[in-house]
Amino acid sequence: MARPVFAQVNLAALRSNLALARAKAPRTQVLAIVKANAYGHGLMRVLPALDDADGLGLVELDAALRVREQHYSRRMLLLEGFFEERELAEIAAHRLATVVHHADQVRMLEHAKLARPLEVFVKVNTGMNRLGFAPADVAEVCARLSHAPSVAALRLMTHLARADEEDGVRDALAAFEMACNGLPYPRSIANSAGVFRAAEVGGDIVRPGIMLYGATPFAYDTAQMLGLAPVMTLRSELIATQALKAQDTVGYGAQYTAARPHRIGVVACGYADGYPRAAPNGTPVLVCGRRVRMVGRVSMDMITVDLSEVPEARIGSPVVLWGEGLPVDDVAAAAGTVGYELMCGVMPRVRFVTTEIGRVDLEL
Repeated sequence: MARPVFAQVNLAALRSNLALARAKAPRTQVLAIVKANAYGHGLMRVLPALDDADGLGLVELDAALRVREQHYSRRMLLLEGFFEERELAEIAAHRLATVVHHADQVRMLEHAKLARPLEVFVKVNTGMNRLGFAPADVAEVCARLSHAPSVAALRLMTHLARADEEDGVRDALAAFEMACNGLPYPRSIANSAGVFRAAEVGGDIVRPGIMLYGATPFAYDTAQMLGLAPVMTLRSELIATQALKAQDTVGYGAQYTAARPHRIGVVACGYADGYPRAAPNGTPVLVCGRRVRMVGRVSMDMITVDLSEVPEARIGSPVVLWGEGLPVDDVAAAAGTVGYELMCGVMPRVRFVTTEIGRVDLEL
């Protein structure tokens, strides 16, 4: 028998979240962001639920090639671009689009001799200060690339550093507008936070990421408030219960001391499964559909929870670590991290179950 911990991926929820992105940013093309193995959900697993997207965005060339092997014919954009000139031939052969964000990439494209010219997204640094050209340099970069035989089409893009904040896009959009002034190319601006502010952010191509997977891009607006449905639910069961007396301690380091007699439950899930080791006492967990609190230190294979609010709980009772009924953002906030990290961090030993309307597929 397998351990009872597993991750359930709800493809219907993913389709719903993608439909919401389209509704929030009408008359735009939608690139679904699937980097990091679709935020830990499994790129090949979720691909069937992304049929309504106009394309995909990712950073891993090998993953893009695997998707092409599945006869995926739409645009795929390499968000960090290429790293060596020798990659360009393969990028061209598989009809991939690429971001260009530094001068060496421009030079490589100018010298490349490719069987098929590329669609190129010129990235503008509007305050993130990670990747991209200074706004004042963009016109010259576009002029050079427009004359390069290896370039078939140009697009302009940026990534907003503060789209989740009130008034956080004004300066970035002004810088982007300055960079793009007079250039006739389509623009890609909005990430998930920008999609929810589509009227202000604008752009021809949006790039939703975290919202597709049912987590919020904002600090104060919950996923439920935004109309997002959780795609990943990390589930397990109670594998033991213990009766504590007052002053009994729990787990390594005795980080929890019982103030009164009560029961605790032992859940088959720990940091080797991807549960955050930094999660403190009080981190929320669902047992039998009701919210309880974690107690004691997270160990490699187990966590322990206070069963005071669930007197009927017993060995085999269902547990949700995050997902349906318990937003991943709530667990992440308790552990001092973000939902992105939790979803990306589910470990290989965790089984995945894919749910569709009327069907459940268990992956052994």
